Amino acid sequence: MLNPPQGLTLSEILIFSYILGLLHGITPDEHTWPITFSYAVGKYSTKGGMKAGFLFSLGFTIQRAFLTTLGFLGLAAIYKEYNLDGPVYFVVGIVMAIAGSYILKGKYVHLPFDELIHKRREGENLRDVPLKMTIVHGLIAGFGFGAYATIITFFLAPQVPGLIFAPLPGTMFGLGTMTMQIILGAIFGNIIKFKGLSEEDIRYIGIKTAGRVLYYGGIVFSIVGLLIIAIPIIDCWAIPTGNPIPNLDAINIGFLLVVGTVGTIGIASIIQAYREVKKKVEKNKAAQVKKI
Repeated sequence: MLNPPQGLTLSEILIFSYILGLLHGITPDEHTWPITFSYAVGKYSTKGGMKAGFLFSLGFTIQRAFLTTLGFLGLAAIYKEYNLDGPVYFVVGIVMAIAGSYILKGKYVHLPFDELIHKRREGENLRDVPLKMTIVHGLIAGFGFGAYATIITFFLAPQVPGLIFAPLPGTMFGLGTMTMQIILGAIFGNIIKFKGLSEEDIRYIGIKTAGRVLYYGGIVFSIVGLLIIAIPIIDCWAIPTGNPIPNLDAINIGFLLVVGTVGTIGIASIIQAYREVKKKVEKNKAAQVKKI
């Protein structure tokens, strides 16, 4: 599967592409997981999480169809000549930060570092998570290039019978990714369903977490992107794991970005928002007791 042979039929190429998309969608990828996680948590429901995964993957699929068309035409060679990880990380980070800024402050540009020191009143200035932005994220993130993209672009796309079929491997790869991202979105959308909390409390935790992950995660992505642009060798650093599956085969910059945004910033944001909600609940209870 990871080393497809020559002489495949169109049907076989499309099946290969879809299965590779499934693997891409389920493994921790820095171009997919942070975005799906952020928006799915922000919608705090199965349906909202699935929609987040679908819309993000829709933009991603459109770009992948374009990418395999370039691969068929031989125009994707730019990826062999230049390392675009740095610029892609930087742009993805900027878009993440803009979306997070809107959610947290209702503005598209702000510096919420005061949150690290001073907590604002619960719910103040928070905006609903703009799911349509996920399509933009998907289009941009699709320009990221890894092992899976290499296979569909340089090995599968050139084997299709003609230019009219060139977008199909990318489309099937995107649909495979979409399948798993919808499933993951449903899971991510339910991880903050804490017992004993009201719908409004859960909404607050979800939106606050989404905003913080997008904003601070976006800053991390942008910084890493700038570092790779300045010092390209950083992107080559990796510790092999012995697992042959891409995204699981090494601990590298991409893997650390997933862990840093989803694992570290995501979990820390959930815990912080949960504590804020519990503090508010306890304060309200104390006020009711005082009235009695």
